[in-house]
Amino acid sequence: MRLKTFTWTATLLLSSSILLAACSEQKEQSNEPKKEQTSQQTTNTEKGQEKRDAGGYIINQKTPKKEHYVKGVLIANKVYPMPQNFAPGESKEARKAFEQLNKAAKKAGYTFDAFSTYRSYDRQKVLYDGYVKRDGKEAADTYSARPGFSEHQTGLAFDIGEVGKPGDYADDRFGETEAGKWLAENAHKYGFIMRYPKGKEKVTGYKHESWHFRYVGEKIATEIYENNSTLEEYLGAKG
Repeated sequence: MRLKTFTWTATLLLSSSILLAACSEQKEQSNEPKKEQTSQQTTNTEKGQEKRDAGGYIINQKTPKKEHYVKGVLIANKVYPMPQNFAPGESKEARKAFEQLNKAAKKAGYTFDAFSTYRSYDRQKVLYDGYVKRDGKEAADTYSARPGFSEHQTGLAFDIGEVGKPGDYADDRFGETEAGKWLAENAHKYGFIMRYPKGKEKVTGYKHESWHFRYVGEKIATEIYENNSTLEEYLGAKG
């Protein structure tokens, strides 16, 4: 009787050990994928959305030592600022392209003026501070770049209006004029894109500006125009 009892007890203990070992192994196997998934989620969160302020700018972003290029294209927006001392002046290539554009425009009955092109960091600061004082920071951030973030500092941005109609300069009315419509439809042929098109505010970070054009070269400008997209979308960059 004692022998049978001992045999039965030993068998029971052995079976329990095997069962526990199997459960332990199964638990380790089931936990391993979850651990990898958690690690991946953490990484995505860290690399995901940066913390932004009310104006759409990254909080505590440091001023870079160099300007930023994507696919060989200089980009300046609320994510990619420029050094304070970056001062290339107006682009000669962009000016030449604008002159060619104007020749074509004159044949169509319009004459354009590039009433604002290159702006230094300091000049942009004066303008931005003035807008903040007038309209408040939240409103100013929708239509004016903070110093160091303005496309005008690249020397490649041209604010364009029709000669003889200064009242339409930097105004939404310009896009509704025949001259403004012609420019919107033809600027890409000379390497310019409308930088802040209507309906793309969440992409670019700024309100629509029918007068603000950016020189990127004919090939890129044509692709952006034909796809009804923006520089951010073309480059796959955040805005």
